[in-house]
Amino acid sequence: MGILVMKFGGTSVANVERIQHVAEKVAQAVKEGNRCVVVVSAMGKSTDELVALANEITSAPSPREMDMLLATGEQVTISLLTMALQSKGFAACSLTGWQAGIQTDAAHGKSLVKHVDTSTLREHLERDEVVVVAGFQGITDEGEITTLGRGGSDTTAVVLAAALGADRCEIYTDVTGVYTTDPRVVSKAQKLSEVSYEEMLELARLGAGVLHPRSVECALNHGIPLVVRSSFVDEPGTWVKEANQMELTLNVRGLAHDMDVACIRVSKLPNEKGTLAMIFQALAKENVNVDMIVQNEQNEQFFDLVFSVEEADSKQAVEVLEKLADELKYQSIRCETGLAKVSAVGVGMMKQPGVAAQMFQTLSEEGIQIKLVSTSEIKISCVVARELAYQAVQRLHTVFGLDVKEEQAVTS
Repeated sequence: MGILVMKFGGTSVANVERIQHVAEKVAQAVKEGNRCVVVVSAMGKSTDELVALANEITSAPSPREMDMLLATGEQVTISLLTMALQSKGFAACSLTGWQAGIQTDAAHGKSLVKHVDTSTLREHLERDEVVVVAGFQGITDEGEITTLGRGGSDTTAVVLAAALGADRCEIYTDVTGVYTTDPRVVSKAQKLSEVSYEEMLELARLGAGVLHPRSVECALNHGIPLVVRSSFVDEPGTWVKEANQMELTLNVRGLAHDMDVACIRVSKLPNEKGTLAMIFQALAKENVNVDMIVQNEQNEQFFDLVFSVEEADSKQAVEVLEKLADELKYQSIRCETGLAKVSAVGVGMMKQPGVAAQMFQTLSEEGIQIKLVSTSEIKISCVVARELAYQAVQRLHTVFGLDVKEEQAVTS
C-alpha cells in the first residue's frame, strides 16, 4: 500500500458539514488502497479571529505567545476530523505537529522545518490508521511550540510527504487547479492539466496564491509529485511535476500579478566600492524584502539605483536610506507607490526567443508604460501602474495564446 498525503485548507474545513465532506474524501482514498496522512488547517477564519483576540489584549504580543495561541486553531480541526472518520468506521488518530515529529528552528511565527522524525507516523500507518496532522506547526529542540508562517499547512504536507516517501501529495483547496491566470481577472483563463515545479515556483513567488513557494520548493527538492484539486467538486486537478515529464507545447505557461509594489529610485549615488552592499545590508537588517533591482551608471563617478519592494515596506525602506544619507551622499530619493508587477512564466521560453519582445510590444500597444523589468530563463516581470495591471494581464493572456478555446468552453 502506498502512502498518500492529503492537505485541506481552511475553507475546506470551515464548518462541521465541510469536515464531514472531507472525511468522505479521505474514506474514499482509504478504500482505494492508500495509507493516508491528512494535514489540515484551522477552520475557516479562526486564525484571523485568534489574531484579533490577541490584538485586543495588546498591540505587541510576544511571538512565543502568538505561536502558543495560533497553534490551537489546527488542534480543533484535527480532533473533529478524526471523530468524523471514526464515526464512519475508520481507524484514525490525530497528532499535533510536534507529536508528528516536525522539528523546527526557533524563529517564532516563521519557523523553518529542520527535521521530521517519522517513527510515530509510521507506527500509526502500520496499524492501518488514518493519521490526521495539524498543519502550520512544529516544535524546537528545546520543546517550544512554533508556527511556520504563511502557507504553513502546505509546507507541512509536502515536508511529511518527503519524509515518508509518499507516492504523491494532494493539496485540496477552493479552486479546481492551477489556472493560466486568475480566473477572476481573465474569464477565458484555463485550468492547466500539468505545470512544472519551476513554473509553479515562479508563479507562486510572483503572486499566484494557489500554493505557497516554500511548499513547491520542498516538492522540487525531494521530487514529490503534487496535485492541486478542489475539495468541493470531483474533477481532475493540476499535476505539479518535473518539466522533463511534460509536453512543452506553450512558451508561456501562465501569467501572475502582484498588486502590492512600490519602486524606490536613489539618484546620483557615488560610484564607489561597497555602496550597494551598504544599502542592501541595511534593508535586510530591517527585514525589507527587495525584489527587482536596476543599476544605471551615469558616468564613472555616479549611478542611479532603482529597486522594488512591497508597498507596505516602502516607507520603512525610505527611512533606512535617509538614515544613511551622510554615508551614501546621494542626490535624492523618490518613492513611487500604486504599482503592480505583471509576470509571464514558462519553461518553453528557454528554447523560444522573442517572448520578451512580444510582451513589451503588447504593453506598448496598450499604452502601458513599463517602470521596471526583471527576467530569468523562465519568467519576465514588468512593473506597471496598478490601475493598468488587469488590462495588461487580460491582453497578454490573449497574445500568448492562453485563452480557453471555443471548443474547450463548450465541453467544459
